[in-house]
Amino acid sequence: MDFFFFFLVNCLLCLFSFTFLGFLARKAANNQTPAAKLPPGPARLPIIGNIHNLGLNPHKSLADLAKVHGPLMSLKLGQVTTIVASSPAVAKEILQKHDKLLSDRHITLAMEAGDIHKFGLPLLPVDSKWRNLRKVCNSYVFTPRKLDSNQDLRREKITELLEGVRRNVCERPGEAVEVGRLVFKASLNALSSTILSMDLADEATILSMDLADEATSEAARQFKELASGMTHEAGTPNLGDFFPFLAKFDLQGIQRRIRVHMEKALNLFEWLIDQRLRERKSESYVSANDVLDTLLAINDDAENREEVHMDLQRIKYLFLDLFVAGTDTTATTLEWAMAELLRNPKALTKLKEELDQTIGKENHLNESDIPRLPYLQAVIKEIFRLHPPLPLLLPHKAGVDVEIDGFTVPKGAQILVNLWAIGRDPMIWDDPNSFTPERFLGSEVDARGNHFELITFGAGRRICPGMSLAYRMLHMMLGSLVHWFDWKLPSGVKPEQLNMKEKFGVTLQKAKPLLAIPTLR
Repeated sequence: MDFFFFFLVNCLLCLFSFTFLGFLARKAANNQTPAAKLPPGPARLPIIGNIHNLGLNPHKSLADLAKVHGPLMSLKLGQVTTIVASSPAVAKEILQKHDKLLSDRHITLAMEAGDIHKFGLPLLPVDSKWRNLRKVCNSYVFTPRKLDSNQDLRREKITELLEGVRRNVCERPGEAVEVGRLVFKASLNALSSTILSMDLADEATILSMDLADEATSEAARQFKELASGMTHEAGTPNLGDFFPFLAKFDLQGIQRRIRVHMEKALNLFEWLIDQRLRERKSESYVSANDVLDTLLAINDDAENREEVHMDLQRIKYLFLDLFVAGTDTTATTLEWAMAELLRNPKALTKLKEELDQTIGKENHLNESDIPRLPYLQAVIKEIFRLHPPLPLLLPHKAGVDVEIDGFTVPKGAQILVNLWAIGRDPMIWDDPNSFTPERFLGSEVDARGNHFELITFGAGRRICPGMSLAYRMLHMMLGSLVHWFDWKLPSGVKPEQLNMKEKFGVTLQKAKPLLAIPTLR
């Protein structure tokens, strides 16, 4: 049931008189920066403002509006003033030049579910709690030394992924596999092996937590549903966000549904932490030297509490951040990458040839090989450009009035950076809608927050702390799948006919899962 049906029905059944709404709108307007100072934007309807302009795919609708009104644009979504950046120059102003003033988060109702906005690193205001969590991530979780020391674990999980595909080829030759599910399981196990020294996609683990509806459910599928459910609900337009006085009613049930997903995941992490605490009390316990042991040691070490503090509540929510962000976005990006390669056989062949010549047909890909594979790197960058996992990033909030290009971004405004629009801008990219990895060969542009035409992981102080791990995983998984198997679409599906429709949410997923047939090379 789409958003606009909800909007009309709820307006008719649950809303108030137009007089009352008009009063609230005028009251809010009296407290706003004068409209003349706001960036340009589309005309607004009474009461709803520009909600009708969002459409079912807001990233595309906002990109079209930016072509008319410019790369710095303002809209009124109900009672919420929203500023949209759609060019590298404006994104740089927001995420770098005025980073300190515009780095707070605009918290939606979905983000309040489960109190994640009070504990989750991506949503906390830039304060001492946030700085503490960033320090933990940068000093204990995602350091180059830590990532290097765990690369054998990641390679083991990728080998298990390849073995699973090989087994499918041998046992069910000619049968298509669901690519997204395969890579999600591998990324979940790679991450959980590093953090928890276990495979979280082990069915017995999830079943013991009573997270399954049926005894035959697969653990990886269950966790994928939790992660996808949270990101989908968080990205669904919510009446309570547009009209704050409706927040307590949860008319669309978004808070209720996301809270169910979140509680299941938090209960799982709490159970895993408690289990480790019991193990650590044993005299025979040998440290697993994983992220969980490191964080528990910090929690136990009184000397470190002044400098770095991690209680059990913070650990639980940090795991929620890491697993939801790290698995869903990785699997989504890999699925888009495989889809684009299958739609573009020449690019797929070119990638195979690079892998064969550089790695050798009988050798496995290692993380140390990535710098020697420029075309593989170019493919990943091109996927970031065409299919950014977070098309609008996470919304920022202006802490004070800020002037950009002669216009005012008013205090309290929601700020969106439209990566999808930047990636498809013909003023920046030649033939922007085509999949052309060659555009990045010999280019210095990367996705590490330095080049604002490709800021997949954000930029400034809010840049994703797990960027380095994601970078390694994406290249290893895609390169390995292409190196060891030939892939083709199911019978009757031509490359140019492959369904590439998107399902909008916080993450931009394929509307229809990719099915592909592997054969041994």
